[in-house]
Amino acid sequence: MDLLAAGSPREVIGKLAKHLGCSPTSREVAEYLDEHDELRHLRQQFLFPKVGELPQSDLSLVDGSEECIYLAGNSLGLQPKNAKKYIDEELEKWATIGVHGHLMGSRPWAWAENNLEDLMAKIVGAKPEEVALMNGLTVNLHLLMLAFYQPTAKRHKVLLEDKAFPSDHYAMESQIRLRGFDPSTSMLLLKPRPGEDTLRTEDIVSTIEREGQSIAVVMLSGVQYYTGQLFNMEAITKAGQAQGCYVGFDCAHAVGNADLKLHDWGVDFACWCTYKYMNSGAGGLAGAYIHEKHTNTVKPVLLGWWGHNLKTRFQMTNEMDLQPGVSGYRLSNQPFLLVCPLQASLEIFNQTTMKDLRKKSILLTGYLEFLLKHYYTKDASDPERPCVHIITPGNPMERGCQLSLSFSLPIRAVFKELEKRGVACDMREPNVLRVAPIPLYNSFSDVHRFITVLGSALAASKGVQHN
Repeated sequence: MDLLAAGSPREVIGKLAKHLGCSPTSREVAEYLDEHDELRHLRQQFLFPKVGELPQSDLSLVDGSEECIYLAGNSLGLQPKNAKKYIDEELEKWATIGVHGHLMGSRPWAWAENNLEDLMAKIVGAKPEEVALMNGLTVNLHLLMLAFYQPTAKRHKVLLEDKAFPSDHYAMESQIRLRGFDPSTSMLLLKPRPGEDTLRTEDIVSTIEREGQSIAVVMLSGVQYYTGQLFNMEAITKAGQAQGCYVGFDCAHAVGNADLKLHDWGVDFACWCTYKYMNSGAGGLAGAYIHEKHTNTVKPVLLGWWGHNLKTRFQMTNEMDLQPGVSGYRLSNQPFLLVCPLQASLEIFNQTTMKDLRKKSILLTGYLEFLLKHYYTKDASDPERPCVHIITPGNPMERGCQLSLSFSLPIRAVFKELEKRGVACDMREPNVLRVAPIPLYNSFSDVHRFITVLGSALAASKGVQHN
């Protein structure tokens, strides 16, 4: 029997425990899953910080020589081992041949980022000509909105989630003001139903259907950064376009996490950073996408020389020969050092597929969910027992690998105790701990270790023992 194809993560864990003759919470389950993980070799291509290297670690509580429990790849991905090698190669090229590096070597600086766009297109489910690597996320969002947000007196609203990432919120406000409108009337915010943590797809669609004639752009996250909710991008795109709206997504938390099909879904435009699940380092080179149907109809508003046809770019005629589609939105040459870590990461992604990563992710995150619920479900008979509330949707199709957790104990105290014990995760105000087991490099044993350490952290936070 193929135990790893036995159904839902809970079913897999239950049948596996029975097969092994152990408790479902036993470490043996995690070890078996790791042994049979066909992607486990990818972990060896990343650098894990040691517990003793983390600034908040308390070496009286943990072994400093151990690898930390790194569950923060949704905030900053781990460093690929080849990143330093590639950066060193470019520094050496700069040192030895200087300006000639623009046209020579494996990464000619004049088009180095172009060489990676085929690989990035596979990750987001797009055609290579629909993808550009350039700038930072918010810069790309502004460039895209300048082109796609063309408000009129009747159609001037931008639809986004109420708790959108702050930068997205600020960008939408400024775009609305730039066009002479008022965010208080032109920004349409989606909120969950009372008592619920996440948005229902039917509520998003019904809002679009109700307000659609006044909406110019639907601009949502692919995966909501705070709750970890994966939006039904296909359904939202279909609903928005049926009302005559452009539909775009900030895929910062979706790229490298969800199995995206931007082209097939007909998404009008999208943008993303690459330093989270894509492991390119803080401030890494960002990405942008525009569907090929807009190649000749939606033009960039701001122009720069990197949007000029590469073949004639250096002729310096001052007569723009605009590249078609998203490539025409390029403004300046990209920092060549930022190309290096992204290349190192994309090469690792190219050793697998998003379909296979997603398959592991569902089981890995489901395993985390199973253990959390086993130990920390609210128990009325034991009111002193620490409990956790998972605000991320329970349906694997409505989430990526991140689980957003709120606790019955003060979140800061829990976070601090986890840091002391060598756990790297992420706290977000007002009351959420974001934990993300990344299928590219996290193991099932990482998850089991986290649960064990979490028990100690909760006990230290409240003086409650973990049984």
